[in-house]
Amino acid sequence: MRNPEELARTAIDLGFKLHSDLGPGLLESVYEAILAAMLTEAGLKVDRQKPIPIDYNGLVISEGFRADLIVDSSLVKEVKAVEQLAPVHGKQLPTYLRLMKQPLGLLLNFGAPTFREGVKRVVNAHTNFASSRAQLSARRGAPALAEGQDLSASLRLCARSLLPAFV
Repeated sequence: MRNPEELARTAIDLGFKLHSDLGPGLLESVYEAILAAMLTEAGLKVDRQKPIPIDYNGLVISEGFRADLIVDSSLVKEVKAVEQLAPVHGKQLPTYLRLMKQPLGLLLNFGAPTFREGVKRVVNAHTNFASSRAQLSARRGAPALAEGQDLSASLRLCARSLLPAFV
């Protein structure tokens, strides 16, 4: 399984290309299908419209929701094609990530005038994220996180440096 940060970078690059080539105005399902094909061509495993079960106090709902795209079992992508995101759109992905126990998600709105306006990166609190961030920082020559260092501030700084155009 690849690092979620690397998957996110690839997904954003391919999403940008797709938005540049086709522009806004198509149905969400079109962008989703093409993006899934592009990610597969890039050598990634992609699950499309995967039903996700929810277990609430022993009550199991086999199809609690459907994840638009799951890349390499570790990056959740919610695809939209609307002029402007509604408040509920910003609430869906964090809930999906929490329920699926996944580290990272992307909300990609292909209906926005520019792709930059349509990308939202959502991080779920989990234990492996700090180590992957430290690995990326170390590769770039930045010092790794010290024991007990405030991770939330470090994560915000890393996120800004990693995707400055999109965060």
